[in-house]
Amino acid sequence: MKHFPIFLAVAGRRIIVSGGGEAAVAKLRLILKTEAEVQVFATDAAPDVVKWADQGQLALIQRDLQLADARGAALLYAAHEDETRDAHIAVIGAKAGVLTNIVDNLADSAFITPAIVDRDPVTIAIGTEGAAPVLARSIKAGLEERLPQTLGLLAKAGKAFRPFAEKLPHGRKRRAFWADYYEKTGPQAFEANGEAALPDALNDLLAAHQGIAQKTGHVDLVGAGPGDPDLLTMKARNALHEADVVIHDQLVSPQILELARREAVIIEAGKKGFGPSAHQNDINALMVEHAKAGAQVVRLKSGDPTVFGRLDEELDALSAANIEWRIIPGITSASAAVAQIGQSFTKRLRNSSVRFLTGHDVKGFAEHDWKALAASGQVAAIYMGKRSARFVQGRLLMHGADPATPVTVVENVSRTDSRIHALTLADLPNKIEGVDGPAVMLLGLAPRAPQTQIANSELKELAL
Repeated sequence: MKHFPIFLAVAGRRIIVSGGGEAAVAKLRLILKTEAEVQVFATDAAPDVVKWADQGQLALIQRDLQLADARGAALLYAAHEDETRDAHIAVIGAKAGVLTNIVDNLADSAFITPAIVDRDPVTIAIGTEGAAPVLARSIKAGLEERLPQTLGLLAKAGKAFRPFAEKLPHGRKRRAFWADYYEKTGPQAFEANGEAALPDALNDLLAAHQGIAQKTGHVDLVGAGPGDPDLLTMKARNALHEADVVIHDQLVSPQILELARREAVIIEAGKKGFGPSAHQNDINALMVEHAKAGAQVVRLKSGDPTVFGRLDEELDALSAANIEWRIIPGITSASAAVAQIGQSFTKRLRNSSVRFLTGHDVKGFAEHDWKALAASGQVAAIYMGKRSARFVQGRLLMHGADPATPVTVVENVSRTDSRIHALTLADLPNKIEGVDGPAVMLLGLAPRAPQTQIANSELKELAL
């Protein structure tokens, strides 16, 4: 992030635009929505600038900007559309200590003006750091369609009511009040009787919420998927947005944790094979403690919580403590891995079943029906199989498996640093010695020819 997004207080402060042509007009259309004192320095101003000056919306000074003019201003725009003149204005801004934007010159500007969705006082700023202005405009258009024009009026009434809403406890109870207002009660009151109905609607709603007893929290056991945030389900996203506390595994990607509310308490309760891990009893206790305190808790697990996720132990602990819970499934790593190599787990005339195995369990390397797995055409996904690769190879070969059986190891499934290792059973474990990240081993499957696949990055580019 090269540009840190902020909302600058400009009410009663000066914003200066140097230049009076088309570029200046474009910036002024946005600047004039603020409560700033707007000054335009231009010897030859466009008709729109003159009109706004006649209407008293800005002060038009028909000469060139001087250093003394710039001192004390909040912002300065160089909008002459002339490289030399704009560079001179930027020097003035630097000497005056004013943040300066050179229109259409990202590299030499101290700040940029984002695309804005205006539902005053609700303002959404969209920036791409100059990389994709068309994309920013597309996002803006989508938000403009989704956000009703009445949103600003609802927000103004809500802002005035905030001191009264502080009678509710901070956290879940207060959020429930505001969610009720913005999603249901407010729009309904406005539609029925207009803006004048909003204060009474807020008072009635507050009284109703004050009468609701604080509930014991609950726990959502959520599948975070294999790592790519685009593979997270909508239900999982919603749970993260609402959570007061997020208790997550080590393998959950930072990009997914970014989707949680900024105010949420984020707790790493890592469980990682053959490495430092939190004790399961401690994780259970954390969930119960926060839920009993009234928090909405998300227990965020990599992949799908129902697949090798020690889910039953956590559900038993929650049930014993009379904590309500819900399971939100995710895409398990094996499904993402087989999709990544362009294959299918099942295929007519090859196999009608697939096995999900673990390379090790609490007793060590896990035993399975090796004889059945060694038969030609069998397909299996082996989780946590890096350390047990030699053990798996030995058991399969001992039971008659073909050494040429294809094996694909997908490291960091679905992530930007993912790697695909295509080998055979005979190659295990020598050819995966450099695999450091979490990996899924696909027995009986080789990657499909690369030219028939489109990479995730290419798909995203096509979508844009």
